[in-house]
Amino acid sequence: MNRVLPLALAAGLAFSIAACGNSDSKAAADDNAALKVVATTPEVADFVRQIGGDRVAVTQIIKPGVDPHDYEPTPADLQAIGAAEVVVENGVGLEEWLDGTIEAAGFDGTVVDASKGVTLRTDDPHIWHSPVNAKIMVTDIEEALATAEPAAAGTFGTNLTAYATELDKLDADNQAAWAKVPVAQRKLVTNHDAFGYYVDRYQLDFVGSVIPSLDTSAELSTAQLAALVAKIKQTGTKAIFTESSLPPKTAEAIAAQAGVKVIGGEDALFGDSLGPQGTEQGTYLGAERHNTATMTAALGG
Repeated sequence: MNRVLPLALAAGLAFSIAACGNSDSKAAADDNAALKVVATTPEVADFVRQIGGDRVAVTQIIKPGVDPHDYEPTPADLQAIGAAEVVVENGVGLEEWLDGTIEAAGFDGTVVDASKGVTLRTDDPHIWHSPVNAKIMVTDIEEALATAEPAAAGTFGTNLTAYATELDKLDADNQAAWAKVPVAQRKLVTNHDAFGYYVDRYQLDFVGSVIPSLDTSAELSTAQLAALVAKIKQTGTKAIFTESSLPPKTAEAIAAQAGVKVIGGEDALFGDSLGPQGTEQGTYLGAERHNTATMTAALGG
């Protein structure tokens, strides 16, 4: 169910446009030749940049390190959506706020659900963690961009072909990395249940999560905490992996009780987000390579 857009947000749009109008005029003029695209999450924004190249001007709504499950739209988001020609979403219910925001912004362009064609796990929006799904997502995006900007369709198609090759290589590299980890040691515990598609693709054993949900708003009860500690001990799980967009405190407490190590800090997994823009982990490929390298190093040793 979509959240109701706060009235204050819609009311703030006019002020936001007036305040930003002068400073944004030059940027708008510079981007006149580019297709204006709003992308909701860091992952789909990176996909749009990879496929669109310099033929698109991308506004990314959710910034790196921000939990998308708790996101609340801002007046600047309405302004960006209202000015866009295409809006790209992850889909599968991740952006509960989007429909109301689009309506409030008066957007009448194309909305692209990048999950179209993906075989879904029940209520699990973290589809990008399988490179196979990522190929479907970028294909959906390429089709929408080519429809919106036919003059650049050749460029978008060429970029899709090149990026699909990169995704195939990522998948092959992931397969090779996990092949070096004994099957009995491929046991995963994370902050929340964000890696189901990854687990399925690479045949891992998902032991459990600190937050017992696909969403990050759930809380672990005392009984669930004790059960997770017991399961970690029983299965011989080696580590708990924290995530870049979630606090590590509870994971650290569980790890201490279970007698296992915590993988966090700079080694934290990218579950719901990417790294800072401009870094290797700020791209989908870089973040996924980081995740695989971190997990296989910790579990294979």
